[in-house]
Amino acid sequence: MKEALMYTDIPDVTLFARGKVRDVYDIGDKLLIVATDRISAFDCVMPNGIPGKGKILTEMSLFWFDYVSDIVPNHLITSSVDKYPTEIAPYRDQLEGCSMLVRKAERIDIECIVRGYISGSGWREYQKTGAISGIKLPSGLVESQRLPETIFTPSTKAETGHDENVNFNFVVNMIGEERATEIREIAIAVYEKARAYAEMRGIILADTKFEFGRVDGRTILIDEILSPDSSRFWPVKEYNPGGSQPSFDKQFVRDYLDSLNWNKTPPAPELPEEIVAKTLDKYSEARDLLIK
Repeated sequence: MKEALMYTDIPDVTLFARGKVRDVYDIGDKLLIVATDRISAFDCVMPNGIPGKGKILTEMSLFWFDYVSDIVPNHLITSSVDKYPTEIAPYRDQLEGCSMLVRKAERIDIECIVRGYISGSGWREYQKTGAISGIKLPSGLVESQRLPETIFTPSTKAETGHDENVNFNFVVNMIGEERATEIREIAIAVYEKARAYAEMRGIILADTKFEFGRVDGRTILIDEILSPDSSRFWPVKEYNPGGSQPSFDKQFVRDYLDSLNWNKTPPAPELPEEIVAKTLDKYSEARDLLIK
């Protein structure tokens, strides 16, 4: 297996941010976003990556940005290295297939999580309170069941540590009712269009998260969308509500980590080769089913 691209090295431009998965460079009025092969779980970055993962994430984001462009614009300028500024050209080997040149935006610091099924932290919260992010749900739901309607369950966006689930009023107080309502409506519309498409391709899109920004007074999609890093993908043929589901996403990595005696704080344990290989297979299969 080839070596993972864990961290980029582009000394001719300013490193703007290094997130859990992405390296972002400042190029004047633009940003260069590189999806590395790093993988995170429980808000911790694993010491080894998934070779080729960054290219899969980028390929999927490019497809989805185009697919939902009738609902909301996005920050993409180009993903062609040939069209990048000349100072970046010498670093093609790090950038080819796993990077995007994008417009700078005023980021809205909310993780816009949309759920069509009850799973993960949403399921755990429902078991305790009968609600998710303050949204009261019918009693008697079982794990992985499809919800009566799509719900918007935001969280804070933590630069380090854990994101915190919040209710819609928190978002209203943060950015105002008009803008909060707008991003909720856009997020739900994008999710529902993508879910319908994914089901036709044999995948259930259980939930996902989006990030938004503002450019020239307009709300746009930023970062990446609808990838196995940011979404739960389940095979339609194996769907069986009442428990956890087989998945095409990094839930596989979470399940492995849950089997260890690890307290979910750094330093994270190294992933065995077989877990790396199986994770890459799952990401590749999701990509192939959805966009090939």
